[in-house]
Amino acid sequence: MIRLANRTLQESGMLLITLLISITVTYAQQRPTPFRVGMPLDSIRLSDPYILADRNTSTYYMTGTGGKLWKSHDLKYWTGPFDVVQHDTASWMGKRPDIWAAEIHAYEGKYYYFGTFTNTAVKIDTVKGNIIDRRASHVLVSDRAEGPYTPLNDSLYLPAHMPTLDGTFWVDVDQKPYMVFCHEWLQNWDGTVEKIELKKDLSGTVGKSTLLFKASASPWSRENVDGQTVPNKVTDGPWLFRTQTGKLGMLWTSWVFDVYTQGVAYSTSGTLDGPWIQEKLPFTPPNYGHGMLFRTFEGKLLMSVHSNKNVDGRHIRYPHFFTIDDSGDKLVLGELLD
Repeated sequence: MIRLANRTLQESGMLLITLLISITVTYAQQRPTPFRVGMPLDSIRLSDPYILADRNTSTYYMTGTGGKLWKSHDLKYWTGPFDVVQHDTASWMGKRPDIWAAEIHAYEGKYYYFGTFTNTAVKIDTVKGNIIDRRASHVLVSDRAEGPYTPLNDSLYLPAHMPTLDGTFWVDVDQKPYMVFCHEWLQNWDGTVEKIELKKDLSGTVGKSTLLFKASASPWSRENVDGQTVPNKVTDGPWLFRTQTGKLGMLWTSWVFDVYTQGVAYSTSGTLDGPWIQEKLPFTPPNYGHGMLFRTFEGKLLMSVHSNKNVDGRHIRYPHFFTIDDSGDKLVLGELLD
């Protein structure tokens, strides 16, 4: 658990939000979820919703925080949750790790599960009085979209001394595969988005990570520190895309004071190396974030996000879809499909 030491009220507030969300996530993962058939989307509680539109099975697969899987044929009614993760219980993850922000990517005939695993029994650092759990983005593999997902060769992927999260997948113009992830603000106090090359079969990483940008680069995410308005420390949920004109962009999420909000950045070089130019204003309305893009089987581009609702002190998160127009150099937000 996060311990609060002497610091400004504003920093304590941000840590308190992080603590409450962490407690809520852990509680939700430990609580059994009944198996349901035909469950409406608005009845599902899920953080960081990710959709794989799998044409091989004509099925939409939804995953996210919790490591479970839901299935649908119309994006309205869902069956699940299914257990799909078979991690190595003898590894650093331990027997029952928390799983955050899971994604499923189809790549060269297989399906790859990018997830953030947290072993709360292992502590890796203490920064400003905050004890940091062992947490890292990691990759599992399966021959089927619905799993099960099992370990690849690399037992680490990312350095053990870094708390990393929200790893996503991208093949850049050099045709090399990469993981793009966040180095958590709780350690560096200015969260980063970074890239690291993956082996061709995604079975491990190559070399060291490269910084893409820091949270402080954002003109829209804000917090109060010592009575002054400054950039927020949080980087969360990167997602890469290209518009129909070929412009490379990235959705990512932070906070506007105490409201979870998503922004977007664009690469001037058209590659992961950037430089990344942040849009001045948030991309989503307040209280929507951790977005990703997918096309329906009918060809419509949608963005999957979650919203937050405080219920008796617990942060409850619900999945939603927005329509998106990517015909120009920049994404245009459409309507909320509720």
